[in-house]
Amino acid sequence: MAKIDDVARLAGVSKGTVSNVFSQKRPASKTVTERVLKASRELNYVPNHIARSLVTKKTMAIGLTIPHGNFFFSAFHNQFINGVVLEASRFGYRVLLDMLPAQEVKTPSLASYPIDGAIVLGPTEEDERINLLHQNGIPFVTVGKIFNSQVESAPTVNNDNARILHDICDYLIGKGHANIMFLNANERMTVSIERKTAFFEALAKHRIALREHMLHYKPSVHSEDYLNYGYEETRRVIGEMGERVTAIIADDDRTAFSAMNAIKDIGLRIPEDISLFVICGDLSMMHRTAPPLTGMDLQPSELGVQSVRLLMHKLGACEGDYQDNMVISSTIVEGDSCSTI
Repeated sequence: MAKIDDVARLAGVSKGTVSNVFSQKRPASKTVTERVLKASRELNYVPNHIARSLVTKKTMAIGLTIPHGNFFFSAFHNQFINGVVLEASRFGYRVLLDMLPAQEVKTPSLASYPIDGAIVLGPTEEDERINLLHQNGIPFVTVGKIFNSQVESAPTVNNDNARILHDICDYLIGKGHANIMFLNANERMTVSIERKTAFFEALAKHRIALREHMLHYKPSVHSEDYLNYGYEETRRVIGEMGERVTAIIADDDRTAFSAMNAIKDIGLRIPEDISLFVICGDLSMMHRTAPPLTGMDLQPSELGVQSVRLLMHKLGACEGDYQDNMVISSTIVEGDSCSTI
């Protein structure tokens, strides 16, 4: 079996240069990189993570923990994971995808995994994943704000969720909508808490009274109602209660599609009767719906990339100055699902 010494000898470079080419911790010229890769192919050399970890005293792996239920990942999740995996590979790190059920962490298994650090997506109030990582001294970055009494502060990468809700409400109210129903994320998620506060503030700013039945929360990921969230809420408020709703803000594209089906079954149209805005949608699919959806570009891939870079900085694998709280910009992408009244 070929060793790093053999590759270095055949490529005419040092062992350190070969290591740098594969770990990408330090830049190497295109010519040198090609020579090293050519030599490794000829010798069938494969970098050994285990051997490297014995030398560096690191596992060269990070954990990525994501809330889940009995459903496939959304486009947001896929793009986020893609950003994490590709960026981690640039630093020579593998990614251990942790699928512990959200809100049901009953053992310290996460903190006992062979990882150097972790990325926590979708934190909730008093998130046990965060407490376990903190208690075991494992560096971590959250994608979303934390509300844990045991952890005073932690590095985060996030969208400006308050600004997003203000922008959406200003956009819809600017089109004449005063009867806006909000299909929010799960009530315990910190993103949901941020959105709720901003929703109240935005309505108050425009002197619009909040009605209790115009705010809803996504069920638990283990609930039978999770996949259909948005349908019954829309039918009940508009169809059964007879409430006037001129616009709906949906947490994600799955929720938006459920609301669209309910609106259609009630006998109403989008956007003629009701405008529909999706916060976390699949930009590649939103223009293919009828009508094309208006939504936010949250840059999920960039969230993944920056969360890895911030974690690498905490692990000492990335030089430079990094803020502990990074905000990824978001913009409104207009379709045809929102109209002026």
